[in-house]
Amino acid sequence: MKRRSFLKGAAAAFPVAGMGALGLSQPGGARAIGEAHPVGAGQDRLGEKHLLGFSTILFKVLPRETDGSLFVIEHKGLGHGGPPVHFHLHQDEWFYVMEGEVLFQVAGERRTLRAGESVLGPRRIPHGFMGVGEKPAHMIIAFTPAGMMEAFFRETAVPNGPAMDARLFAKYEMQYVGPPLAAG
Repeated sequence: MKRRSFLKGAAAAFPVAGMGALGLSQPGGARAIGEAHPVGAGQDRLGEKHLLGFSTILFKVLPRETDGSLFVIEHKGLGHGGPPVHFHLHQDEWFYVMEGEVLFQVAGERRTLRAGESVLGPRRIPHGFMGVGEKPAHMIIAFTPAGMMEAFFRETAVPNGPAMDARLFAKYEMQYVGPPLAAG
């Protein structure tokens, strides 16, 4: 997928982000492609709760609403932890920090990002992240194309979810590279 396709998918998702004030942000079933689907602040697209060991995630844009071209999640309460270092075989992953501080490693380069900053984790390039600030971080993550990412989070973002190991990552077209980042 080319950068232009990613940008078109992201542009389609974000113009409706501020429409929660219209009273249209009720949880419910997915709408057809091309329809607006406002999601209120602090809400999941379907009114669900997805818990990872290091944060809570909210589904904001579902793959079925973009014909599989985009999946967007919101990380809330990102503490001092994160996923194992990994890469996606078919997805670019874009991170936007809304609050707090998040340490990212992309292709071996480490950098701490703060509110308003973003970074792209291109497909087939190892990356990982972890919250490092005094307060929990808050960020948006977009995957394009969506691939199997919704199914991955549905399996893993549950109490006592499976071990995030090489077998699990391979099942969802990702490759496990190493353990989660450590500060330092």
